[in-house]
Amino acid sequence: MKTPATVEEATACLQMADVPPDIVDVVNRLQQGGHAAVLVGGAVRDALRGISAGDWDVATSATPEQVEKLFRRTIPTGVAHGTVTVLVGRGERRRSIEVTTFRGEGVYVDGRHPSEVMFLPHLEGDLERRDFTVNAFAWDPVAQVFIDRFAGLDDLARGVVRAVGDPLARFREDGLRTMRAVRFCATLEFSLDPATSDAIVGALDVLDRVSRERVRAELVRLLAAQRPSLGLGPMARTGMWKHVLPSVPEHVLEPTLKAVDAMRPDAIVRLARLLWPLRNARERILTSIDDLRVSKDERATIAALVNPVWEALVYENDPAKLRAVIARGGVLRIEDVMDMLGLVPDKRASIRAACEGAPMELRALAISGRDLISTGIVEPGPRMGELLAILHAWALDDPRRNTREALLDEAQRRLART
Repeated sequence: MKTPATVEEATACLQMADVPPDIVDVVNRLQQGGHAAVLVGGAVRDALRGISAGDWDVATSATPEQVEKLFRRTIPTGVAHGTVTVLVGRGERRRSIEVTTFRGEGVYVDGRHPSEVMFLPHLEGDLERRDFTVNAFAWDPVAQVFIDRFAGLDDLARGVVRAVGDPLARFREDGLRTMRAVRFCATLEFSLDPATSDAIVGALDVLDRVSRERVRAELVRLLAAQRPSLGLGPMARTGMWKHVLPSVPEHVLEPTLKAVDAMRPDAIVRLARLLWPLRNARERILTSIDDLRVSKDERATIAALVNPVWEALVYENDPAKLRAVIARGGVLRIEDVMDMLGLVPDKRASIRAACEGAPMELRALAISGRDLISTGIVEPGPRMGELLAILHAWALDDPRRNTREALLDEAQRRLART
């Protein structure tokens, strides 16, 4: 679908958009109650791009109290910031619709939150506070009127992320907008407007004051995009990278970004790939992901993937040695490891074949410590664990050895020698 270039084309496009009737009903009721009401934000942008829109946000001149009077079922989601959730429908048809009062904002004192929120009677002031021009569209689905105050259509057609108004002022108001800028570059597959890019440099100190949980959320969404390099590249060029992730050597940056693009869109595995060039600085990696407040499981995944032991998989071809490497590194992540390393299909097939039928984990061994004890080969204690590890390595060398009889015989031979 061709991106609309004029207000007329945009209007025609939005008239064809699949706006849920419940959303239109909410806008209509607000207007019938004497208030201005429109649809705003990302859903309008996505509809203009021919993409199925997600949540449609309603903006209105009505105050939260007026919204609550107009609708029977509401939730005061964020009344202080002008947001009321209107509940429509029942059962499976039940829908939650966020309705937010047009608002302006006071001084941002912490680089993230305004000192005060002021409710406004007109849409223009509400659009002026928004971050990027492609997020500052408004659509009245009742009167069928499209509003574009900041030439966002031009930016949409050119594929550009540009700040509304003064970019430095926008970024210094809210440091997270710097991350949102590069995230949109990746998810929309747009480029960063030069003036907007230059302004990021002057707001990185504000980004440092943003909670790491919010930064992580933006980074994960960026890494889940089809081509993360479109956002990661600007992160590196603006100096933002080192405020979010540990820097990688410059000579490996470009191949790293290409490798990330080529991977399946698993954000955490891709994050591990970004950190792979630092694999010999493990503490640095772990400190950086702890700073991002990743979950316990995500931390374990990244820690397993950036293990330097995996380097051997790139050049090793002997099946027994491949099995030894994989067993040492942890077989549970091997598919992710191969993806992270960018191994060619033939190499992946040879690794899978090497592991086929082999006891890649100790628990896959045909005997356990209990067998060694019950047969009188060894008593409980450290020696038993050492012997199991020796038998596991012996069976990995030749998977045909992984039988109870062969392993018990080998255990007795090993003990006889010592």
